[in-house]
Amino acid sequence: MLWPSTVIGAGAGFAIASIPGALLGALLGQAMDRRLQLHSWAHVRERLGGRPVLLDDEVLFVLLGRLAKCDGRVVDGHIQQARQEMQRLEMNEPARRRAIAAFNRGKSGQDRLSAHLRRLKQQPNAAEGMLRACWRMVWADGRAGRQERELLLDWGRQLGWSAPKVKALALEYEPQRPGLSGVSFGYHDALRLLGVEAHAESGQIKQAYRRLVSRHHPDKLVGSGASPSQVREATERTRELHQAYAIIRKHRGF
Repeated sequence: MLWPSTVIGAGAGFAIASIPGALLGALLGQAMDRRLQLHSWAHVRERLGGRPVLLDDEVLFVLLGRLAKCDGRVVDGHIQQARQEMQRLEMNEPARRRAIAAFNRGKSGQDRLSAHLRRLKQQPNAAEGMLRACWRMVWADGRAGRQERELLLDWGRQLGWSAPKVKALALEYEPQRPGLSGVSFGYHDALRLLGVEAHAESGQIKQAYRRLVSRHHPDKLVGSGASPSQVREATERTRELHQAYAIIRKHRGF
């Protein structure tokens, strides 16, 4: 890992007082790097640009925000999925506020993430967890677009994952059977799936949708010993709920 202030301090110290100066300069520079959390030159550019340096958990939510905005619009399913990730990480209120800010920051698509991903490449478990969370976000609206897939393949490469390995990971979250689709999955089918009446208010519909997504989300099965088929079934159920809610919103215009 390249510590910018450490390098600068060592160079300046050597120029002033040779080897003893370089050692002292490196120590002072390292202390500054740690205090300001500067892990790369990209972090220095962030500081100079007035943007706060991202912590590891914030990097995740920047990625999730970029995926959510990838197709041009963040839908309720994306917001719900981001909340699920916060719950999964057991974030306290300050951490949740940072995650929300990072998610919104990610939607702008302005961050250069290569340095952050290269750093996380040295943490295999964190890298895998990040890719899993990203695939969950991809399917939060019930579909995976070309741009989303390309982003994940690129991020996976930077994290040290091969393209086949990244694609194989997606199988755990990608629905394995067709759900209610086409002509048969109409407005009234969507209402029945969410368990609401045709005259229900938009707030009631949204509440029913969120309650069902929270109940059936595959993340609920993590650590429970559930089989892959149970995870796939929960994933498909969640996808159907997303589709039903999207159909109702389009029909009702909210």
